[in-house]
Amino acid sequence: MAVLVTGGAGYIGSHTAAELIARGEEVVIVDSLETGHRGAVLGGTLEIGDIRDQEFLNAVFAKHSIDAVIHFAAYSLVGESMTNPGKYYDNNVHGTLVLLEAMQAHGVKHIVFSSTAATYGEPERAPIVESDRTNPTNVYGETKLAMEKMMGWFDQSYQLRYVALRYFNAAGAHENGLIGEDHRPESHLVPLVLQTALGKREEIAVFGSDYDTKDGTCVRDYIHVSDLADAHVLALQYLRQGGASDVFNLGNGTGFSVLEVIKTAEAVVGKPIRTVMKERRAGDPAILIASADKAKQVLGWQPKRDQLTQIMESAWRWHSSRPNGYAD
Repeated sequence: MAVLVTGGAGYIGSHTAAELIARGEEVVIVDSLETGHRGAVLGGTLEIGDIRDQEFLNAVFAKHSIDAVIHFAAYSLVGESMTNPGKYYDNNVHGTLVLLEAMQAHGVKHIVFSSTAATYGEPERAPIVESDRTNPTNVYGETKLAMEKMMGWFDQSYQLRYVALRYFNAAGAHENGLIGEDHRPESHLVPLVLQTALGKREEIAVFGSDYDTKDGTCVRDYIHVSDLADAHVLALQYLRQGGASDVFNLGNGTGFSVLEVIKTAEAVVGKPIRTVMKERRAGDPAILIASADKAKQVLGWQPKRDQLTQIMESAWRWHSSRPNGYAD
């Protein structure tokens, strides 16, 4: 039996596929390669196509003996989601509907979903817990919440069990140095800082220095991408062992400020990184941290690479050896 990984040529998807393969799982990757990279696929079977294509997806399920799905295939740029909401509803929500219908048609009853802590919107407290209200403030978060709710109804109607994993900032790269973070365009802080260190950008902008935090800059929860991969595999095991559908936060429990990220990068790369202070961006909360207590208790998940230096060192190995990402 095989695990189908949608979006398995993307950043977190490729690391999860690699972890599944390392654990002896048969893996089938579905990716359109619109934002994913063929070079990120280290094994398994790659089927190139769009999850919105019902005929393609049904053919994949018919061809392979699939017993579970891990779902990463979604657009994820917050800014773009606000200027082009239809694109996000079409791909994220409609694509998930086609996927769930294909699963139902082929008798596949387990799905692990890569969701987001953006489903919470402006946090009521820090750290955020799963019982906090969900009220997304952007289209991206709204589509992810809609995807979660859709899975809930498929569970109620067809006993299709799901786990939704909510988290904020994935960072770092695989210890083998073969896969890492390469978004086009790039919007994540860690790679932007390291691209500046490599001279590919002139400077890194820090938006806001007067927040109510330890150094005045925003605090975010960074998780090593391989720890996220571990969590997805544990969630799959949980479902296979008869676990009920549920939602889990993933996080380190402590956040790192923008300046801490930059200073850690400077220590790792061994030189100063040009930083420019700018005005706050509208809608940026001061602190975004998720509590992972439930995931630790129920799934047995424990981050192994929770120090910012560990995350940055792995990211630097990837970026310094592949300054142009998968184009190198």
